[in-house]
Amino acid sequence: MRPEGISYQVAPMTDADAGEVLTLQRAAYATEAQLYRDAFLPALTQSLGELRLEIMSGAGLVVRSGDGRERLLAAVRTSTHDDVLHIGRLTVAPDLQGRGLGSLLLREVEERSTETWAELFTGHLSEGNLRLYERRGYERTRTEPLHDGVTLVYLRKRLR
Repeated sequence: MRPEGISYQVAPMTDADAGEVLTLQRAAYATEAQLYRDAFLPALTQSLGELRLEIMSGAGLVVRSGDGRERLLAAVRTSTHDDVLHIGRLTVAPDLQGRGLGSLLLREVEERSTETWAELFTGHLSEGNLRLYERRGYERTRTEPLHDGVTLVYLRKRLR
């Protein structure tokens, strides 16, 4: 599935992307903060320095507009451990959510991976996220309380 009506380019995430990724992350997680009534979700409190360390120690992809404006549209970060691709902080610009960019990024990181499994998590109230992941073949494996009012739902998919 290609995002409809969007001209884009997918590229590896670099340290030069950190500021824009952090801005996109905060904008994308604002709705999650409202949903969970928690303005201190880890994605909202992460500092630029913490993000830069995460980029240096892992991998990730960004999606930029291909229309010459070079707008950051979406991003995802990954790491690997014990033959598992860990997918985190999949973020899409709020005005473009539901247009296929999240699916695009999931497909890209899965295809670029050499691991056998992929794993990710989302909050228990994040129904749109859960639908997306399950549509892409992820199955719920466990839940884990983060704190009062927030339970993480872990999902896993066999890649090969």
